[in-house]
Amino acid sequence: MRTFCSCLSFIALILLISACDVFEFSVPSLDNSISGPIPLIDKSHELVVIIKNDRYKYKKSYDGEYMGFERDVATEFAKELGKKIRFVMARSSSESLLLLENNQAHLATGINVSTSNKLQIRFGPVYQHTYQQVAYNTNYLEHKNFYEMIGKNIVIEKEGMYGEILNNTRLKFPQLNWVERDESIEDLLSKVAAGKIDYVLSDSTQINIARNFYANLGVAMTIKNKIGKAWAFSSLAELELQEKAQKFFKRIKKDGTLNRLIDKYYGHIKRLGQENVSKFLEKRKVSLPSLRKYFYQAEEITKIDWRLIAALSYQESHWDRKATSFTNVRGIMMLTQETAERMKVKDRLNAQQNIIAGARYLLILKNTLPARIMEPDRTWIALASYNQGYGHIEDARILAQRLGLSPDIWIDLKKSLPLLSKKKHFRRLKYGYARGGEAVYLTESVRAYYDILMEYESPYKNTPYHKEN
Repeated sequence: MRTFCSCLSFIALILLISACDVFEFSVPSLDNSISGPIPLIDKSHELVVIIKNDRYKYKKSYDGEYMGFERDVATEFAKELGKKIRFVMARSSSESLLLLENNQAHLATGINVSTSNKLQIRFGPVYQHTYQQVAYNTNYLEHKNFYEMIGKNIVIEKEGMYGEILNNTRLKFPQLNWVERDESIEDLLSKVAAGKIDYVLSDSTQINIARNFYANLGVAMTIKNKIGKAWAFSSLAELELQEKAQKFFKRIKKDGTLNRLIDKYYGHIKRLGQENVSKFLEKRKVSLPSLRKYFYQAEEITKIDWRLIAALSYQESHWDRKATSFTNVRGIMMLTQETAERMKVKDRLNAQQNIIAGARYLLILKNTLPARIMEPDRTWIALASYNQGYGHIEDARILAQRLGLSPDIWIDLKKSLPLLSKKKHFRRLKYGYARGGEAVYLTESVRAYYDILMEYESPYKNTPYHKEN
């Protein structure tokens, strides 16, 4: 760790200031001589937090604000402390620990709890569990055990835990070799997909996220050991901050905040299979180009991210302009005759009319929901309404209340919606029977397709079409 520290020679900090007193720093490299130790938390006006710069888990939202699970949890903690928050971006877990060791922050987020890590840092409560998995490229021969991986190019992120696993495995397979790289895990997984690396050992959440962007990324094997993720504190840090973190996590686990944030970012990542991702990526190249201008127009009118509208459209029709169901729902956004008439659509098979009408209808559904429902729950509930109708969603919200759940958050409506097909529930509701499970399936699928489009497609404001208009 200290050898790595001595070889880094400069630091460049880029300050990004948002309206909510959140400061973002990008750290491409590190020089300890430039940035001094931070003050203790009770003498500081800000909470300084190290966060890994993972473009899949930490990115800009439609509104231009940075978003991500670790960011949101840490921001909630800073609010509880009454502090501003400043994020120091690290490229990898090893750099996170190096920054922490050199007292460059009060805590580091998303660190895997391992024996070697415990020797140099203290951990807060474990707030998330994943499994250790081996990712590989499905275009090549799969190997389902370490013996078959001998002689292959195995790479791990430079972090103690994965080295521990392989060192233990080497006791059984002495010829097993691997390389540690100080690169982000998403970069390593992208190299597996590109055929530049044979195998990468990582956690299941990271691999599941990456599999939504690379159709040829698979899991060769799962190691049945749970990985606990927690905040890390320097061994030199004050114990009072760690105690406050303990109380904070106890509170957000009890009031449901933690589960809501986990669902917000990870609740949908396993929705799509390899075939779904492959087909979607192909359609993005073949069918989407001729439709983009209509999705852009829909955003101009509704201010809904065109990529969300496109994701909904794909889930409804696979971007088939002439799609027609046996119930006579038609067009690329699969409009009913009633909705088409309401939106004044003359030809449901006209892609431009259909897309704009579908987007306007989604906006109506969003605006009909009670004002207290916040984003992104507001959008997810509106998508469910698009599938089953607003009346059935109101029934699901009433049923959620009866079950002691919140009617205003998606993670709870996912539990009540499927019950609309159960007689003991729907007979006591105004709108009766509904295939609520289908609404959950549609919404979660749209969320996954939306993530893919946000990764590969530019926001409307950054397109030439926007500048021309």
